Amino acid sequence: MIDYYVHESSYIDEGAQIGKGTKIWHFCHIQSEARVGEYCTIGQNVNIDGAVIGNNVKIQNNVSVYSGVQIDDGVFCGPSMVFTNDKNPRSMYSKNKDYIRTHVKTMATIGANATIICGNTIGKCSLVAAGSVVTRDVPDYAIVSGVPARKTGWICECGQKLREDLRCLDCGRVYSISGNGLIEVK
Repeated sequence: MIDYYVHESSYIDEGAQIGKGTKIWHFCHIQSEARVGEYCTIGQNVNIDGAVIGNNVKIQNNVSVYSGVQIDDGVFCGPSMVFTNDKNPRSMYSKNKDYIRTHVKTMATIGANATIICGNTIGKCSLVAAGSVVTRDVPDYAIVSGVPARKTGWICECGQKLREDLRCLDCGRVYSISGNGLIEVK
């Protein structure tokens, strides 16, 4: 029983796994080894090739998610952002699916036209600004921007920029610095 929506112009290869409530819009291709979680929104012209995608993920138009990419729950991928999976590609030499892994942690946001160079981790609840090029790991709750992307601030789980004292004026959460970015103070 199919319990997800697929627009008639899209292709789902045999073997692809798609969770209930997911919506796949116009001109998409979900390839055979792809795993897409529940309640995701896959925008127009998206290709998913062997990637693992969690629940409640939103992938906007014109994004390709290649083998070796793992996207956790609640991630937002902006329009035309780019994942890579090979640091030295050659058209005449196959990698035999031996790609470099990239991990996008829970509730991270990647802005429009950003590029994620493979082998990096995008931290929990972090924000990669539109047009940025990520060449190294992004800490949890960090805001990064530029080419190459550098940390320019901190962001709350609710999506608001944190003050210098690591407090959110909108939701009241408080954070402290830890080994890999911020952690919420309970």
